[in-house]
Amino acid sequence: MKTQIIDVRAIPLELTLNRVFGGGTYAVYSRYTLVTEVRLANGALGQIYGGDEEKHQKEVARIINGPFRDLLIGQDVFDVERHWEAMFRCSSLNLVNRGIHTLDLANKAILMQAIAALDIACWDAIGKSLNKPLYKLLGGYADRLPVIAIGGYYGDGKGEHEFADELLCYKRTGLAGIKMKVGRLSPADDAERVRFARETVGEDFIIACDANQAWTVEQAIDFARRVGGLGIRWLEEPVQWYDQLQGLPEVRRFAGIPIVAGQGEISRFGCRDLLLAGAVDILNVDATIAGGITEWRRIAAMASMFNVSMAHHEEPQVSVHLLASVPHGLYVEVFADPARDPLWFELPAQRPEIRDGFMHVPQGPGLGIPLNEHVIERYRALVPA
Repeated sequence: MKTQIIDVRAIPLELTLNRVFGGGTYAVYSRYTLVTEVRLANGALGQIYGGDEEKHQKEVARIINGPFRDLLIGQDVFDVERHWEAMFRCSSLNLVNRGIHTLDLANKAILMQAIAALDIACWDAIGKSLNKPLYKLLGGYADRLPVIAIGGYYGDGKGEHEFADELLCYKRTGLAGIKMKVGRLSPADDAERVRFARETVGEDFIIACDANQAWTVEQAIDFARRVGGLGIRWLEEPVQWYDQLQGLPEVRRFAGIPIVAGQGEISRFGCRDLLLAGAVDILNVDATIAGGITEWRRIAAMASMFNVSMAHHEEPQVSVHLLASVPHGLYVEVFADPARDPLWFELPAQRPEIRDGFMHVPQGPGLGIPLNEHVIERYRALVPA
C-alpha cells in the first residue's frame, strides 16, 4: 500500500457575515477557516477544514505550504507521531523570537494551528487509506453524541421574543440544548436571561453558559449562585484571561456548577496546568488550533486520570469523531444558525445526521465529511507565497 505523502496544500477561506454576533467579550463579523489537504501516492486525499483565525490565518497557510510541506513530502502518512514532533521542532519557520511575550505567544499559536491542520488531514488520509471512519481508528467508544447549539448571542434589537424564537427553533430541529452567551451584562441581568431561557425551553433541554472570560471571580460566583436552581450544565470560561489558574479553582469551589475551560489553550502543557490547578471539571480544548488529533488525544488521556471530562470548542466536523472515541467525551457543539456559520451549511457535501438530540458519527472513511469544491473556490483567499 503506497501511503507516502506526495502533496500538501492549505487554502484559507474568508467571508463576511450578514450580521454581527456579540459574545460576552467580543463581536463576530466574519467567518474564517483553513482547508488543508494531504494527498497520498495511493490516491487518498486527506481533506479537512478547521480554525476561525482572522489575523494570522494566512501565516498559518504559509507555513503549511512551505516548511511543513517540505517536511512531509515523501513521508509515510502513518508515522503521525514522527511528523508531529518534526513540525513541533521545525527550526526553519521564520517565526522569530522577539523577546516580547505576547508576540512570542502569537508565534506559538501559529505553529500549533499549522501542526493541527496537517495532523488532522493526515488522520483523515489514514482513515481513507484503511476505509475506516476515524472514530473507529481512535477507539470507537460511541456512534452518536448529544449535540448542542452555540447561540444566545447578544444583538441590536434582540429582545425576549427573538431569543425565545431562537431557543424554540433549536428544540424543534432536534438539538439537545444550547450553550448560550453570558458575560456582557451584569451577573444579575445575565442570570435573568438564563432564567428566561429555562422557562422557555423547559427542564428537558440542556443549558450551558459561556462567559468568554468576562468576569472577576466575585462576579462569576455571584452569577453561578443566581442560576443555581436552574439546572445549568456548566459555566465556561467565567473569569478574566489573567486569572485562570487561581481564579477558576475559586469559582469551582463556590459555584456549585461544573467549570469548563481549555479553548484558549494551544497545547497539552497549558491543559496540564489547568488540571494540576484543579481549575476545571471539563476541558474543551480545540483540536483544530491546539496541535490536532494527536495532541488532543494526549490531553484526553491526561484528563481521564484527573476525572475530567472532554468537550470540544466548536468544529463539529472534527469533534464528533474525537468525542466519540473516548468514554469521557460529552457534547458536540454546532452553530445551528446559518447566519452565524454559513460554512457549516455550505462547505460539507453531506453533514452528519442530527436526530432526537444526537449527532450520529459519519460512517464514511476518515472524517466522512467530503467538502464542496465550488464552495472552497467561492470563498478562497489569496494564498501567501
